[in-house]
Amino acid sequence: MIDTLQQQEPVALPERSFGRVVRSVLGYALLVALMFISPLYVFIPAALFACGMKNGKSATIAMLTLATAIAWFIDMQTAHVPGVGATDAMLIYSYLAALVVAVSIPALLVLPLVKRAEPFGRVLVTAILLGISGLAATEAVMQTRFNFSPFHEQAIRARQTATQVIATYQKSGVPSDAIRILSRWIDFALSCLPAFFLIDIIVVFVLSLVMFAHVREWREARRGATERSETSATYLFRNFVLPEWLLFAFVIGGVTPLATGMLQTVTANILAVVAFLYLLQGLAIFRSLLVAVGAGFGGRMFGYFILGILTITGIAPLLLSIAGLFDSFFDFRHFRRKDHSDESHPH
Repeated sequence: MIDTLQQQEPVALPERSFGRVVRSVLGYALLVALMFISPLYVFIPAALFACGMKNGKSATIAMLTLATAIAWFIDMQTAHVPGVGATDAMLIYSYLAALVVAVSIPALLVLPLVKRAEPFGRVLVTAILLGISGLAATEAVMQTRFNFSPFHEQAIRARQTATQVIATYQKSGVPSDAIRILSRWIDFALSCLPAFFLIDIIVVFVLSLVMFAHVREWREARRGATERSETSATYLFRNFVLPEWLLFAFVIGGVTPLATGMLQTVTANILAVVAFLYLLQGLAIFRSLLVAVGAGFGGRMFGYFILGILTITGIAPLLLSIAGLFDSFFDFRHFRRKDHSDESHPH
């Protein structure tokens, strides 16, 4: 009887060996270093989340340090290539610094939230606030340490590009009234340049969280799991829900037409970021409705095709943003939904 009870006791799973952890950290470091210097940077947080869940936070910090050193070495070689000017070299260094301080470190700081499967919107908004601090820190350090402003240089280059676009339209015979309207829109867009930088960070974290959820879902399927884990279900895009207090930021941004000077610039940037967030929430609602009606691959493709047509006409972005804004009041995702626990709409 005693032998039988001993055999029924759960067997503790062996811990991962030090050698396996080191190999994993080195592999992730090389991957993240590649992301730093390529368009794959949009998945840097996903790589950090995966490494953190697998190896722990301390190992992830060591991995990020090694990846940064590798990317810095490559950027140094690139900056010294003949033909690369001093300004371009400083932009290369600034770009890497921004990815580390405004993307990678915020990803590490929100890693505990991801481990606890905190709501998608809460994780994203926390990362955004940390990203703002990272961008500001990058700008401050580059100005004080190297007497170089990445933001000012990017603004100059954006202005030069806008001037070339206007000149091209003028040469092609576009009416002066249209040119005047275009110039006003360009001036407004240039004043919202900080918002565009922040929107880039938002896209990075949204794509990374969704990728992280789908990779975990794929691994769970390979292990034969019959249900999704809480983490993978939480970060599916259709479960993206913004905190309700974000409505206050929308109200602040709404005073843009009434403000002037610097206050108008600040509120316009807030409005641009919040409007983009509500647009994303509208897309999440659209995705959840496709799932709720049980649309297959063909149905989803048809839905996205119609959405693309409406986007060309300018209707879809407006409707999606309105839906995202009013979702806090009406909870559209509970309309005609299937009775599945993984399709819940948490708040």
